[in-house]
Amino acid sequence: MLASRWAAIAVPFLLLGCAAQTSPRGDDLRRDVITEEQIDASQAANAYDVIKKLRANFLSHRGQTSLRGTSSPYPTVYVDDQAYGPIASLRNIPAIQVAEIRLYRAWEAQSKYGIGNMGGVIAVSTR
Repeated sequence: MLASRWAAIAVPFLLLGCAAQTSPRGDDLRRDVITEEQIDASQAANAYDVIKKLRANFLSHRGQTSLRGTSSPYPTVYVDDQAYGPIASLRNIPAIQVAEIRLYRAWEAQSKYGIGNMGGVIAVSTR
């Protein structure tokens, strides 16, 4: 009798202890997004430096992206959903003006921004 009461009390606690831990803020775990808070905390001068400090993988070469070699293997930069330029153009965007930076992989970039973004898209949202 005592053992069954103990088991009835212990089992729920054991199950809760094994449950996956979740963050109170979902974007803390998002590896494809850099938030305004993270940008401010980075103390970087421009968007390129923010990315280099916090998510250097955003800047990486994606390999050959087309059979003809006509598409860039690097992500294209968009600012407020408008094409802005290559990765180097991120140096022209002051970090203080950036609200969010998001990386779209090739398949996501093509559905949101159209073909020609086989290297993906780095989307910058301004404040």
